[in-house]
Amino acid sequence: MPVIQTPNGFNLDNGGRRIVVDPVTRIEGHMRCEVNVDDNNVIRNAVSTGTMWRGLEVILRGRDPRDAWAFVERICGVCTGCHALASVRAVENALDIRIPQNAHLIREIMAKVLQWHDHVVHFYHLHALDWVNPVNALKADPKATSALQQLVGPNHPMSSPGYFRDVQNRLKRFVESGQLGIFKNGYWDNPAYKLSPEADLMATTHYLEALDLQKEIVKIHTIFGGKNPHPNYMVGGVPCAINIDGDLAAGAPLNMERLNFVKQKIDEAYEFSKNVYLPDVIAIATFYKGWLYGGGLSATNVMDYGDYPKVNYDKSTDQLKGGVILNGNWNEVLPLDASDPEQIQEFVAHSWYKYPDEAKGLHPWDGVTDHNFVLGPNLVGTRTDIKQIDESAKYSWIKSPRWRGHAVEVGPLSRYILNYAQGNGYVTEQINSSLAAFNALAGTSLTPKQALPSTIGRTLARALEAHYCAEMMREDWYALIANIKNGDTATANVEKWDPATWPKEAKGYGLVAAPRGANGHWIQIKDGKIANYQCIVPTTWNGSPRDPSGNIGAFEASLLNTPMERPDEPVEILRTLHSFDPCLACSTHVMSEDGRELAKVTVR
Repeated sequence: MPVIQTPNGFNLDNGGRRIVVDPVTRIEGHMRCEVNVDDNNVIRNAVSTGTMWRGLEVILRGRDPRDAWAFVERICGVCTGCHALASVRAVENALDIRIPQNAHLIREIMAKVLQWHDHVVHFYHLHALDWVNPVNALKADPKATSALQQLVGPNHPMSSPGYFRDVQNRLKRFVESGQLGIFKNGYWDNPAYKLSPEADLMATTHYLEALDLQKEIVKIHTIFGGKNPHPNYMVGGVPCAINIDGDLAAGAPLNMERLNFVKQKIDEAYEFSKNVYLPDVIAIATFYKGWLYGGGLSATNVMDYGDYPKVNYDKSTDQLKGGVILNGNWNEVLPLDASDPEQIQEFVAHSWYKYPDEAKGLHPWDGVTDHNFVLGPNLVGTRTDIKQIDESAKYSWIKSPRWRGHAVEVGPLSRYILNYAQGNGYVTEQINSSLAAFNALAGTSLTPKQALPSTIGRTLARALEAHYCAEMMREDWYALIANIKNGDTATANVEKWDPATWPKEAKGYGLVAAPRGANGHWIQIKDGKIANYQCIVPTTWNGSPRDPSGNIGAFEASLLNTPMERPDEPVEILRTLHSFDPCLACSTHVMSEDGRELAKVTVR
């Protein structure tokens, strides 16, 4: 768990006690969060800081656009493929390259594998411990746990009392060993934890099951992309060849045996999200039915580009539609154009970068990544020992992207609100049926508009999206097989591989529905080299600091008005922040030109 500091400094505008969580753990990357709580221990102000600098845009200048995917994929060790996919889409958009149908379907399967894997790992291994108390599971009755499993997920085959007793004994030995690993320093006696011992045992058991399954689903990446993490991509298609009758021992990269293995793993994922992941989220939510915090201002403005087209290059066939909703008006979905400089702009008024005019935002095609680390006059502490950030000045390595000047939330919750509002049949049925199950178990009558814009709703949207991706992967697999059987084995279009075929100047963008939200890459190409490259990743949107107009980002907005049981044990802060699955590695990065160590940070 993170080191908690409670300095005596007060926020100049909001007053109250300042709580500092640094670092925020169980995320990807480095993050700091500060909140002010009033006399009733309710959060009245929040400040989110990305504490490392991202330099990938600088590194890419002057390089071959065909290599960009391999660099940006290494922004992160988790959301790897979504950056590679955004990159090849950006280059293909700039150079007007159309990929074969097989390449489209293989990329779709790879993207949805990443989505499913990321959501499952996020819930069970990063977020669940905000709700689940594994120590309390030692008090559970295995027989009653089995009955609970039969109630919430009756089709899961591993549900006998003996099975849960065996897991409980393993957990007991683990706790008694004193080597608690990720369970160490947990706030296990905090009254914010509300699950019954049986629910804790069921969820902890599924934590272990998910740990085994997550390493299986990513084998699909090794089949199509050669390895995981960081599977291979290529501009113009995918790097795997198809030989449907080939002998794997003789080096045939993709034959029917491999394709059937892919189908087997997709089916395993489908069954787990249907019978375990989604029922667990609904069951856990019923114990926290009054915990509808963590939506706030952030979930009233939502955005996504849309993705998963059934017909490539035809946005009208996106299975998850894009758009923008402002001020919680689900009756109006505004159109989104990533190429429009009036729509998307990044500001740096409170970010450790510098622009020629910091009162103005820049569209990514014109973006500037020029670091400028300065600390404000109201800082509490020193440059190397910060006690309290000065939010009136620059305070984060994350920029502030805005849609027509509005701070928006991105992510699975945004996608599900947008698609529910637009009448997406599959999404509507998912939301209505899961909410009906929740209401029946919890004895409530919440509507989607009441339940979704919250921390619990954000967590539910991830589970729903994971299962939808498993469903879509099945369809993609059958479409791929049908296309191959029709005699089409092409996986790449190399007609424009030679830079001599490119225009002197070109620009493009690539958009992806990444696990954490709307992911966009913008590229400018000149004389066959990258002239400018900018990424606005999901956590840039969600984790952004204030803009020149004072609008706060989704992380900060979602924490406001949240009551805390014990401010020195910030379970509630972690719950809400973790529901976004923050990826600070994507939104911020550190690298020096000569590979020197820039800083060393020691955390307890």
